Amino acid sequence: MLTLGTIWFLFDRKAEKEELHADSAMIQQQIQQVGKLIVTEGYYSQVFTFKNSQNLFMDLIKSNKKALVVANAKATVEYDLRELETEIDIQNKTVTITKIPEPVVNIYPDFEYYDVTQDYLNQFDAKDYNKVKKSVNAHFRKKIDSSGLKDDAEQRLMSELLSIYILTNNLGWTLVYNDVPIESTAQMENLSR
Repeated sequence: MLTLGTIWFLFDRKAEKEELHADSAMIQQQIQQVGKLIVTEGYYSQVFTFKNSQNLFMDLIKSNKKALVVANAKATVEYDLRELETEIDIQNKTVTITKIPEPVVNIYPDFEYYDVTQDYLNQFDAKDYNKVKKSVNAHFRKKIDSSGLKDDAEQRLMSELLSIYILTNNLGWTLVYNDVPIESTAQMENLSR
């Protein structure tokens, strides 16, 4: 009995070590350098009902499944500052912003399933959960696009770029954007991409 316990213990420890090694390698591959500025976050919540019915055996039996899904999502609008392009003219002491990157909207949903009911012949599977996730993400994306989240993000970006104006102004240089010299902080904050 003691021999079996020792063998089980040794094999069980080996499996744990291999699993830990694989997980740490996966995490290491996901680390990368970024230069992104998140300027706006929005939080959304919605309750969805998923229903599916199947008629079986020449429409003699109806098999149903349904679930109540509570979805919460955090949406962020960010700019990749590595794509910000500037030109410096030393003779005229000007810094020109030539390109501001496009905003990127990311959605981070969280799903909770309640009241899941299913018949024996029509059960939930991975395909159903993926379908719910895809549908909810599309719904949130549409909701975010119709909201003012992107507009707010653009205004926040311009106020963050205000630091470039303050730096150039303090050094006696001129900041130019869209061929317009920026002459005040209010003008910088009211710029649109």
